[in-house]
Amino acid sequence: MVNFGLINEWEPATGRLTSWVASPASLDEAKGAPVHPTPASHQQEEYLLTAARNETVGFRFSRLCLVAFDFQTPLDVDAMTRTINTFLRRHDTFHSWFSSETDGSIVRHVVDPSVIDFRPTPHGEFDSPDAIRAHVETETPGPFNWDCFTFGTIEHETGFTLYAAFDHLVTDGISSALTVVELLQLYSSESQGTPSGLADVGSYVEYCARERAGSAALTLESPHVQRWIDLVHSNAGRLPTFPLDLGVASAGYARTAHLSTTLFSEADAEKFATVCRDHGAAFTPGVLAVAALASYEFTGASNYFGLTPKSTRSTPAEFSSIGWFTSLIPVPVTVGESSTFTSIVGAAQASYDSGKELTDVSFHRVLQLAGPDHGVNVDPGWSVPMVSYIDVRKLPGVDLFDAINTGLFGNRGSSEEVFLWINRFNDATTISLLFPDTDEAHASIKLYVDRLSEIFTTIAAHGDYSPSVAALAT
Repeated sequence: MVNFGLINEWEPATGRLTSWVASPASLDEAKGAPVHPTPASHQQEEYLLTAARNETVGFRFSRLCLVAFDFQTPLDVDAMTRTINTFLRRHDTFHSWFSSETDGSIVRHVVDPSVIDFRPTPHGEFDSPDAIRAHVETETPGPFNWDCFTFGTIEHETGFTLYAAFDHLVTDGISSALTVVELLQLYSSESQGTPSGLADVGSYVEYCARERAGSAALTLESPHVQRWIDLVHSNAGRLPTFPLDLGVASAGYARTAHLSTTLFSEADAEKFATVCRDHGAAFTPGVLAVAALASYEFTGASNYFGLTPKSTRSTPAEFSSIGWFTSLIPVPVTVGESSTFTSIVGAAQASYDSGKELTDVSFHRVLQLAGPDHGVNVDPGWSVPMVSYIDVRKLPGVDLFDAINTGLFGNRGSSEEVFLWINRFNDATTISLLFPDTDEAHASIKLYVDRLSEIFTTIAAHGDYSPSVAALAT
């Protein structure tokens, strides 16, 4: 099973650490990279603007994504150097850097991939995981640096651990899994002198151009824009919030906390999936229907404004590409006094199908078109609760992940909302949550996870679940 969590929960084996960072000559070439006409994606642009607004908070506000996995062989430094440079040159998400201009705009610069040159630096023995974690976080630059990604190995008695750290600007969840598989294949190829067999990849810059061309054609009168606006209007002009108290003050920052636990066995997951199928729904809408029931029990509100991430990859080559290919889509679900899981899961499927039509309509673009004058009251740097379902069994190379001790980790950053992932593995389905590190949030998350677990297991055992607002008293 893949290890998920925060970087401070990563427990690498100690040993001799070598890191790969951009060479001075490569950095000099990157600084002179010309302006490129394609803007950042909407999501990247808002991420960078938010990072700029919070650059003086005293900690890394932007999100750092780390993947790590083990090799049971001695390290070949030269082969690893070739591996890392081939990987970076293959994916053009790593060829761009962004400048913040005096007029507030974000401008893309594109580096010639032939000048990308990451070189190894030995750092000697590290005798504690704390020291290794601190090194990785300190050495990896922030999102306004071209080289906002680093790599490293930790050699120990049984082999070595490879880690790759990226600012979220250049990657996403699927990309993290692809990174593990590709680095594994590339290193095997480079160390053994055999072809890698890797598929051609698409261009993230071309994806950004396609997104921007589509969004430029949108107006307030566009039906998809109006659907977003109508959804916000139905939520009193605001985006949704987590249904329980998180103890987040209106000013200041809360760091991020993490919880992962098992929801149910694979046998129960299949029973839940069967109930969903029998009522015309897939697993993802089933998860959102459960979230809607929990929200109703905790708030008594009939309208659940669910949001779930959706991959924006659309071409065969993009499915092999690294980049931030995700957007949020709305999945509203209505729950009433007489509702049960089986009575709403079909509607959740229909809502999910409808939401997928908005995959390429970024809410960031909607906010450029609609503001308070249109009944949409959303603050800059907004955050929303997110519910995601991932069938990890379908990810490429997943059968290797257990064998090589794969881990996916993020930094503590800042947290205002709850991000929830339900992950289905071969033997169990787990739930992972990132949330504000406050006493109130820890108590609320326990209540919430206990309720979700009860709903899921009841459906698996009995085929249905009837909510009760009596839960409001808990």
